[in-house]
Amino acid sequence: MGEHSKLHERHKAVMPAWLGLYYNDPIEIASGQGCRVTDAEGNEYIDFFAGILTNMLGYSIPEVNAAMKEQIDAGVLHSSTLYLIRQQIELAERIAKLSEIPDAKVFFVNSGSEANEAALLMATQKRASNQILALRNSYHGRSFGTMGVTGNRGWSASSLTPVNTRYVHSGYRLRSPFKDYSDEAFIAACVDDLRDVIATQTAGDVAAMIAEPIQGVGGFATPPDGFFKAFKEVLDESGILFISDEVQTGWGRTGEHFWGIQAHDIVPDAMTFAKGLGNGVAIGGVVGKPEFMDSISALSISTFGGNPLATAAARATLDYVTDHDLQSHAHKIGSYLFDGVRRIADEVPGIIDVRGRGLMLGIELGDPGDLRPDTELAGQILEATRERGLLVGKGGLYGNVIRMAPPLTLSEDEAKDGLAILADAVTAVSARKS
Repeated sequence: MGEHSKLHERHKAVMPAWLGLYYNDPIEIASGQGCRVTDAEGNEYIDFFAGILTNMLGYSIPEVNAAMKEQIDAGVLHSSTLYLIRQQIELAERIAKLSEIPDAKVFFVNSGSEANEAALLMATQKRASNQILALRNSYHGRSFGTMGVTGNRGWSASSLTPVNTRYVHSGYRLRSPFKDYSDEAFIAACVDDLRDVIATQTAGDVAAMIAEPIQGVGGFATPPDGFFKAFKEVLDESGILFISDEVQTGWGRTGEHFWGIQAHDIVPDAMTFAKGLGNGVAIGGVVGKPEFMDSISALSISTFGGNPLATAAARATLDYVTDHDLQSHAHKIGSYLFDGVRRIADEVPGIIDVRGRGLMLGIELGDPGDLRPDTELAGQILEATRERGLLVGKGGLYGNVIRMAPPLTLSEDEAKDGLAILADAVTAVSARKS
């Protein structure tokens, strides 16, 4: 029995059965350097999924490691928010400025789920309502409240929820009744639906809309630019707050903008963030308008949120992103990858959609005639890429979308090598299937 097999048996004995694992034979990532990782059995891979978009700079980044070591050597890894934390304040100042939200304030937590949970609490308190608008095909976390605003049945473990949610069109066009419309007509149709949902399915005092600018778990579904600007114009008529879930789209990953919502030319009331900020260290948070952030009347703290070690790593990560202009790099390499994937799609009928922006690319698999999702093909491609030395992700409502979101430091040579592996895997799997 190999190292992975033995570890898998131990995993099954002590971990819950619902804890998902990739691959028929799951692997352990034991070490990493740059955009490449090595598993416990010595196999090397180019990483095109970055720990679910979390290892934003890749692995073994000297600047991040040095910042963490300096904090470790100082001997204070934790103090809690009952005390002033210099690194936390300095990071909050940076994020507040980068958010472009006037007079923004920041609250730190430990994950995207916790960030969205906090944003929902603030919004419902501010508006004295538990009514929320969310998008179909959305994902906002695995906690109790965030499952209540997740529009994807595969990730909604419970129908019980503290919020009263209504779902509107998401901008996922492939399976939309408006998919053949022009961008302008598509947006107008979705806005009409939004108005109808507010008028017929709510009591009129909706607290907020929460939305991912590009849906992550939903398969990188990407609405037309201006989609959320048109939505916000409707929300503003009733004072409904807008929360942009930037957990996957933040920090320049979309290439053209630092925050995903900037493609829609609006400033939200609040944004949530997590994943890539710590380059693997657990950190998340909410940045928002002061009247939004100050809406909690009870006392509160965050025991671990924004702790000295996490904020040291996050400051170094954010410095690296801005100092190396990784946003522009994401645009350049993302465009290269997108063009390469489109060339692969031209040769493979089972690829029915290629979408995304920057270093967030989705490949949807299905029948080109009736668009029936091909979950089996997606699973086979996931296995075939791993066998050839490439790690990708999988998502979408039906589990039929290959997701690619490599570290923002991915080089053109690594992108070229990854595309070659992807093309070989897709071609081989498609040939077997036909």
